[in-house]
Amino acid sequence: MAEISLCMIVRDERETLARCLDSVRDAVDEIIIVDTGSKDETREIALRYTPHVYDFSWRDDFSAARNEAFAHATCDFLMWLDADDVVADIRPLMHWKQERLEQYDVVMAPYHVAFDAQGKPTFIYYRERIVRAGMGFRWEGAVHEAIAPRGRIGYADFVVRHEKLRPGEPGRNLRIYERLRAQGHPFNPRERFYYGRELASAGRTEEAARQLDSVIDDETAWIENRIEACAGLADCLDRLGDATGAVRALCRSLALDRPRPMIACALGSRFLKAGNLHAARFWYEAALSSKENEKSGAFIQQDYSGRIPLLQLCVIHDRLGEREVACAYNEQAALLRPEDEAVEQNRRYFERLGILKKGQ
Repeated sequence: MAEISLCMIVRDERETLARCLDSVRDAVDEIIIVDTGSKDETREIALRYTPHVYDFSWRDDFSAARNEAFAHATCDFLMWLDADDVVADIRPLMHWKQERLEQYDVVMAPYHVAFDAQGKPTFIYYRERIVRAGMGFRWEGAVHEAIAPRGRIGYADFVVRHEKLRPGEPGRNLRIYERLRAQGHPFNPRERFYYGRELASAGRTEEAARQLDSVIDDETAWIENRIEACAGLADCLDRLGDATGAVRALCRSLALDRPRPMIACALGSRFLKAGNLHAARFWYEAALSSKENEKSGAFIQQDYSGRIPLLQLCVIHDRLGEREVACAYNEQAALLRPEDEAVEQNRRYFERLGILKKGQ
């Protein structure tokens, strides 16, 4: 049976490290922990689980730290987790280890990174979770680091949940990108995409727009980054008061591939604000009918193909005077989010109109 080294980098993770390791310890054969400068009890907690705890001087480079963890591993396969990750159910991971892992060089697994009030995932994507040792797999990118999958790639059903208890260090990612830029580091398309997003989050809108615009027409960039860059550029142009340019930015994504639910909702929102109800309805219906392929690596934000278009179609049909249709859309949204305040407000509205009976 294949053996797995769990390779982690940590710093000041006393609140989450034990939770993470308890969720996975029975499925792995070795635990490697690289500490990048903890000032709390992280190291002591790690030593309860493994003697393989190493210090690493932090140099604003996540890939360097992760590659250091890989360098200490001795097993056939290398798995990674962050300290605030949890393996949701160890049984599918154990099955993969016992029955399927030997067949693959890279195992992609679903990563749940955002949740609604009931704990249901709202943001999902597949990540390279386990790689075969001895094939030269390395992390790349000082921030938003990744491993380029190659060889025999398998798609697993064990879920990792990213359950953060506190926000990350403010401005850290932007600081790292700015340092790289000052050193003359040539940004690849992925780095320009994430740099643009960090600039946008920091309110440096014009700079963000330039970075994101440079990604859209770059055929060497990953298609999903190019499409998301269209949405990000549209948001930047909105902030800059260029509503027409924002719509054009969204439409540039349609030349790349079929409309993603996020893009369709963004177009629907703009037409709804402009009072063009029929155009808005078209795009929200497109969002409902467009389902993402999780295994494409795309970011799956389920609200864009469910709750958001359903609630907006409720609004549109109400404004069109089609209130029974509007009520039906609201009830569909209720099936997805029973406790949603917008759903409850709509229900009270339809009850007052006599369309929905109380308690129905």
